[in-house]
Amino acid sequence: MAIEAAEPTAALIQNDIVVFGLIAATLGLIFWLSSGPTPFWRKFFSWVPALLLCYFVPALCNTFGLIDGTQGAVYNPIGSRVLLPVALVLLTMTIDLKGVLKLGPRLLFVFCAGTFGIFLGAIVAFQLFEWIHPKVVAGDVWKGMAALAGSWIGGGANMVAIREVYEVDATLFGQFAVVDVAIANTWMATLLFLAGRAATIDAGSGADTRAIDEMKARLEAHEAANARIPTLTDLMVILGIGFGIVGAAHAVATPLAAWFGAHVPNASRFSLDSSFVWVVVGSTIAGLLLSFTPLRRLENAGMAKIGSACLYFLIASIGMQMDFMELAGRPWLLALGVVWMLVHILVLWGAARMVRAPLFYFAIGSQGNIGAAASAPVVAAAFHPTLAPVGVLLGTIGYATGTVIAYWLGQVLRMMAGQ
Repeated sequence: MAIEAAEPTAALIQNDIVVFGLIAATLGLIFWLSSGPTPFWRKFFSWVPALLLCYFVPALCNTFGLIDGTQGAVYNPIGSRVLLPVALVLLTMTIDLKGVLKLGPRLLFVFCAGTFGIFLGAIVAFQLFEWIHPKVVAGDVWKGMAALAGSWIGGGANMVAIREVYEVDATLFGQFAVVDVAIANTWMATLLFLAGRAATIDAGSGADTRAIDEMKARLEAHEAANARIPTLTDLMVILGIGFGIVGAAHAVATPLAAWFGAHVPNASRFSLDSSFVWVVVGSTIAGLLLSFTPLRRLENAGMAKIGSACLYFLIASIGMQMDFMELAGRPWLLALGVVWMLVHILVLWGAARMVRAPLFYFAIGSQGNIGAAASAPVVAAAFHPTLAPVGVLLGTIGYATGTVIAYWLGQVLRMMAGQ
């Protein structure tokens, strides 16, 4: 199925430093307005979460050609390869491991249901369009769907791995990349919006939120009792730890990924040959180990707030890749993706209802699959900054299993396509 893409036009702002400055100024303005300087803005932000605007305003800048979020260094490497792992280090250092473990097996059950929903959703969407519009799933579209499944169970590294396994045509791969960005980012924005209303939603659904409430209350009480005004030394030590560990993680990740790719059979199926995976894993492990040391006391000087600031820059850099016009540019493939995502959401919702899981479990069970370590901690932090490591842990599971699951899904879709 050939779909012609419009010729790209040059963005008005092409200097990465200017784009970075624009994003920083935008975030500053949003947070200032959300502080409620006037009654209008207090009312506005009582309905629209600041976090959502941090995502959508850069997306509008990209849509209208002010910037080109798919080019330059703001997202990669600054956002995803530097600020994300720094945020993981700093937020994981503040983790209450006992509290996380108390979240229990219900969280893992909902996460696995989300994975199953992606697998089932692909089959349902393929079969539905084979009935109502066969051209949509004709030819090698099943290959593109397998690659998209790799992204939606673990992230972009898995998507690229499946592309290599099934030799997906570049044009088809690009079309599904658009579907991935459009639908996954829209769903992420929806979850960020819902996060601001988690208490109301959980109360209405009768969810059991005791484990999360206990953890939040304990952390907030600790912060209130121990918080202090940070000194310049505190801030420099915090930044030194964060950026120093990330630098070391990058130094180790590249040769480690190359070694696994060369010596471990099927390493690509588990994304073990991806340096980004090892950066995420290394940063998370380092932060977790430091959480058992006296350095954890730096949380009293605002370490989690610095980590959260890094996450907000990441949110903006993810949002600036979104082009709302693309939602109408490929209607049938987008419709296929929408059906697919709806099945995932329904399966996830059913699983969450079955175990009376709170909205946080539902959101992170979805993003642990669809966004993996790149966006799962962002959504988790929208509920509470200290919950970001939970998103990392589930995202890492997605990285480890996504390529294998997507490979077998591709085999199922190939049989359905009669090839």
